[in-house]
Amino acid sequence: MRIESDAVIKFPRALTYRTYRDDMPKFVPYLPNVRDIAVRERSEEDGVVRLVNIWQGGGEIPVAIRPLLRDSMLSWTDYATWDPDAWTCAWRIETHSFTEAVRCSGTNRFIEIDASRTRLEIRGELSIQLRKVRGVPAFLAGPLGRTVEQFMVKQITTNLTTVSQGLSKYLEEHA
Repeated sequence: MRIESDAVIKFPRALTYRTYRDDMPKFVPYLPNVRDIAVRERSEEDGVVRLVNIWQGGGEIPVAIRPLLRDSMLSWTDYATWDPDAWTCAWRIETHSFTEAVRCSGTNRFIEIDASRTRLEIRGELSIQLRKVRGVPAFLAGPLGRTVEQFMVKQITTNLTTVSQGLSKYLEEHA
């Protein structure tokens, strides 16, 4: 399933890009569906920054999928490569539960609208194959997989939107 989220950040592109990359854990107070973001690794070579962040999510879980996804299981590792020449961040998410069944990756683009505004375009793909999860009956894997995928795309899209909003609020208070 496709993931898409766009936002206009009312700050210059360089500041928006740098803040999103370097200060993400400081946005947590502005993110209702995220409990924590911890930087596990950071490296830089020729201006390209590679980050590994651990996210702990939360929020409402639909009744139909509660047996599979508990609140404590909504955590993931975010592998991101920040290319300052292209103003992009290529990312891949690895869930901490059902790792064998979930694939999620994409790219964030930071586009200069004018000297004081940036459009953040986030595009990605999510695929969930419940037949790879031990204990899920084959006859349920298809329909339940679609339900889980729809829920996760909604959750991820909401999180991406709130991260953009959190970035804006953080910049308003700290820039």
